Amino acid sequence: PAEYGIDPTGAGRVLRLTEMGDIKQQLAAEAAADAAASAPAALLPATGETGMATASAAELPVTAAVAAAPKEPTQAAAPKIAWRDEIPLILTPGEGTEIKLKMAQGAKAQYAWVVEGGEVNFDTHGDAPGKSISYEKGREVSSDAGVLEAAFTGNHGWYWRNRGQSNVKVILRTRGDYTEIKKMK
Repeated sequence: PAEYGIDPTGAGRVLRLTEMGDIKQQLAAEAAADAAASAPAALLPATGETGMATASAAELPVTAAVAAAPKEPTQAAAPKIAWRDEIPLILTPGEGTEIKLKMAQGAKAQYAWVVEGGEVNFDTHGDAPGKSISYEKGREVSSDAGVLEAAFTGNHGWYWRNRGQSNVKVILRTRGDYTEIKKMK
């Protein structure tokens, strides 16, 4: 259940599955909000978490009995914090790109990125005059999220490369303690 944002034992947090669940829940909520904002309300059916059309109790026929809802562990609803920056990037096959945050030593930035249409190789790293660090690398990854803590004052961020056969879209969302976000050349 951690991949769906439910983690009663804490094992999902250790295995980083709750981050994936948090991202899935957030992306689903954002997609629903975008869809609701872009279409007239009269044309949209109400949808639940499953994406199936739902109806209010007043709209249900009298013969419909109240079904017992499946029991799921409940979590306190966390307040939704808006992302400060969102950067969409299109990568053609073989293409790479880099985004950096300008950060002071010890500064923290939350991030989440997702790939639409495939997977990418990535390197999360930092650099400054005379300094460099590699935080994490991955191959054939479709998403990642976490907190980037600057090991030193300088530029810290991500490099992605599309090793697939078709274009992909990388969407990076960030918030936190940084003074600038920029696409490197």
